[in-house]
Amino acid sequence: MCGIVGYIGNKEAFPIIIKGLKRLEYRGYDSAGIALLNGGMTVFKKAGKVADLEGIIAPGSTTANIGIGHTRWATHGEPNDVNAHPHLSQSGELAIIHNGIIENYAPLKEMLQKRGYVFHSDTDTEVLVNLIEEVQKTEKTSLDNAVRIALNEVVGAYAIVVLNRNNPDQLIAARKGSPLVIGIGEDEFFVASDASPIIEYTKNVVYLDEQEYAVINRDGQYNIRTLGNIEKSPEIKELEFSLETIEKGGFEHFMLKEIYEQPKAIEDSLRGRMNARQGWIKLGGINEYIKRIDNAERFIITACGTSWHSGLIGEYLIEDLARVPVEVEYASEFRYRNPIINENDVVIAISQSGETADTLAAIEIAKERQALIYGLCNVIGSSIARASNAGSYTHAGPEIGVASTKAFSTQVSLITLIALQLAQVKGTLPTSRLRTILYELENIPKKIEETLLLDAQIKEIAAIYKDASNFLYLGRGYNFPVALEGALKLKEISYIHAEGYPAAEMKHGPIALIDENMPVVFLATNQSAYEKIVSNVQEVKARKGKIIAVVHKGDTQIRALADHIIEVPETEEILSPLITIVPLQLLAYHIAIMRGCNVDQPRNLAKSVTVE
Repeated sequence: MCGIVGYIGNKEAFPIIIKGLKRLEYRGYDSAGIALLNGGMTVFKKAGKVADLEGIIAPGSTTANIGIGHTRWATHGEPNDVNAHPHLSQSGELAIIHNGIIENYAPLKEMLQKRGYVFHSDTDTEVLVNLIEEVQKTEKTSLDNAVRIALNEVVGAYAIVVLNRNNPDQLIAARKGSPLVIGIGEDEFFVASDASPIIEYTKNVVYLDEQEYAVINRDGQYNIRTLGNIEKSPEIKELEFSLETIEKGGFEHFMLKEIYEQPKAIEDSLRGRMNARQGWIKLGGINEYIKRIDNAERFIITACGTSWHSGLIGEYLIEDLARVPVEVEYASEFRYRNPIINENDVVIAISQSGETADTLAAIEIAKERQALIYGLCNVIGSSIARASNAGSYTHAGPEIGVASTKAFSTQVSLITLIALQLAQVKGTLPTSRLRTILYELENIPKKIEETLLLDAQIKEIAAIYKDASNFLYLGRGYNFPVALEGALKLKEISYIHAEGYPAAEMKHGPIALIDENMPVVFLATNQSAYEKIVSNVQEVKARKGKIIAVVHKGDTQIRALADHIIEVPETEEILSPLITIVPLQLLAYHIAIMRGCNVDQPRNLAKSVTVE
């Protein structure tokens, strides 16, 4: 959440910062602002999108080659012009942009008010910039040291960039619990919350680690230190994605582009990690700790949102194939109870961004209790990747749409490989069966491409139900988590209330909701318990519910009962979520578009939840 961009160099800063904010707008779009230095400090702030900010900026008022910009997802204070970032210190000499939350802002604010500071916004960020100014004034120290001292006084999460009116040749950046990356160009530097604003200008980046700050100078020098004042040697990394991957590429929305990218994303996630003909799976993170993983008494999967649904499928896969107990935990709950974890457990932490605050907190608890941490995320160099003992990247490529699509598919693909490799090591799966599954896994991208050809048919169904007030999604076995994910996609982007349930649980409550106005989406591709699903369909039909059924090609029984049939290619039941999720993503997308919703930037949501 919240997008940060900073620039210092010889180019005009404003166009670089504005373009960067547009690329980061998926991280927050309640308000936006920019601060530029050219003799004095020039600040523009506006509630709404980056386009609204552009609308208030007069031509000729943006000349500068150093500046900072921010697009906000509100935590403290409602989204309005005053609460938008950047925030100025009381003297007007310092400007700050901030992603995160300062938990002890209230006592700090009270202390500063007693010292004569006056606050104009409702934000914790204004407290932080004034704290930095107060430290600099009372300690009579340099700004970078004042930032270090002030950050040692705050509790919470942050990524910040500070601009000093009296020093137009320096930016100061720091992070704890929120990502921050520095791009190193030719006689110029870029700072951002992720690499998307940087890739156009340089592929060389440094990722700040936890509780580190950087002093970035116009002369080409930069210095990184810990908050304990220990100098660090930065590791320069090369970005692996291209500019094209963060553009829409002819699609109307990023979400639709990313739905259609799933075949390639899955291929990329599997490449070099399996061979069906030779019958092997090799995940580097598994191999590195193979003895400990093989001897694990239990796996705990922790995640949030869509990643939690991937984890539920992982529970089915690992228990089914490798015969090891698995528990799936919401990271947001896991961190606030007293879970039983020990050194014989393996904790799999799943996060698209690798920055999810609750999942990071769950990792810290598990590490304290000596469990092995296996991270599964998409963003190279992310906090979860660095905090894990081992892990795997999904290689989905940048996902800009707030509602995850290809992140889910690639997470499920990798969890499938984890389960298969465990089964191979433990000998719980015959070699012939293993190869059959691997061959089918290789064919999944082609079958998803075939499923995407149903887009026009799904659009027609969407037109019929776009005005529904409620949806119910039902599935059994491997398709139960898909029902949860399908319901989540619909409510995230269309604002229609939707619930996912195990089909057999319908009789234990949700059946009371079914009438002639209730669309019920059945995931009915299971070979196992097929007759039970048919019975569930009949129960809904008897109560005049509207039935949308996702079935395998050639299905006749459910076709005779359903109002709408979506026929998908047949596959192994354990791999079915990779295919059955696709029509649900398309259904949600088309309904949202028909309702006039912004599918890439749904209200109140941000891509990466880096605060509680």
